[in-house]
Amino acid sequence: MKRLTALLGTALLAASLSGPAMAANVVIKLGHIAEPSHPYAQGGDHFAKLVAEKSGGEIEVKVFPNSQLGGQKDLIEGLVFGSVDMALVGTAALGQFQPQISLFDLPFLFDDRPHAFRSLDTVGMEIGQALEPRGIKLLGYMENGIRHMTNNVRPIKAPGDMKDLKIRVQTNKIHIEMIKALGASPTPMDLSELYSAMQQGTVDGQENPSAHIFTKRFYEVQKYASLTAHAYAPEPVIISMITWKKLSPKHQKIIQEAANESIVWQRKVSEDEDNDYWDKIRKTGKMEVLEVDRKAFQEATKPVIAQFAKTVGEDNLKKVDALRQK
Repeated sequence: MKRLTALLGTALLAASLSGPAMAANVVIKLGHIAEPSHPYAQGGDHFAKLVAEKSGGEIEVKVFPNSQLGGQKDLIEGLVFGSVDMALVGTAALGQFQPQISLFDLPFLFDDRPHAFRSLDTVGMEIGQALEPRGIKLLGYMENGIRHMTNNVRPIKAPGDMKDLKIRVQTNKIHIEMIKALGASPTPMDLSELYSAMQQGTVDGQENPSAHIFTKRFYEVQKYASLTAHAYAPEPVIISMITWKKLSPKHQKIIQEAANESIVWQRKVSEDEDNDYWDKIRKTGKMEVLEVDRKAFQEATKPVIAQFAKTVGEDNLKKVDALRQK
């Protein structure tokens, strides 16, 4: 945390010293940690295509998937320094940088996808404004997916089945406390290290959307998937303020419009492919997909919402609640 805090002053200084506006033929580096076939990776590629079309070739977005530019923390730090222009990262990672954005990592926060989209496009964008003085601009939210539990020890159908399991989580306090509330032992770890950790038994399981479970081939090293749907995972589209300030107003408008359009496109792709991924996972014959008592999981994790209400903002929680269709 001290390292990230120290970066803030550096980001402000770098932004103030940034040079004149970029000339035509701008090249923007966009990094993320997903496999190229992942829905938000497809969203990144779609964004790059739209930018090229809208700019008449004046702007080229080069996409670097699969942690080629580093893990999520590396990408965030790269945005602060300006060594990375754009990134797709999870709110769990951004939450270390701007705690209120961790609101969207709370368990069972949304009723459904439409509720999530309404919340992200309003409350989420308001929260994102606080990133700008820290060196990062939020353009909007793509979708990572709906998170579920997998493990290699026993079928999980109720919270009691998770007792003493070692579950990989992102380095995020909410995720850590959620796993503790379910009786398991949280183990923070980068996604790039997870496959081998499960293969070697360093951890017993993990929690992720179906897209990561399939595209990262976790079904090869996990016996059971439990459809807990315990959290919705957005994927913020963010750009370095250093890069943003170098862009002309015309190019800024193109980037924002392309982001808006690609987000709508990507969310649809992600939703459409979700069931397909589970069908593909079942067809491998390597992983059993289980229904669970979701209400029991929701009840067990309620204390986590109370624990972090002040951190994420009680007003923000009320705003999300007000967006439910009652």
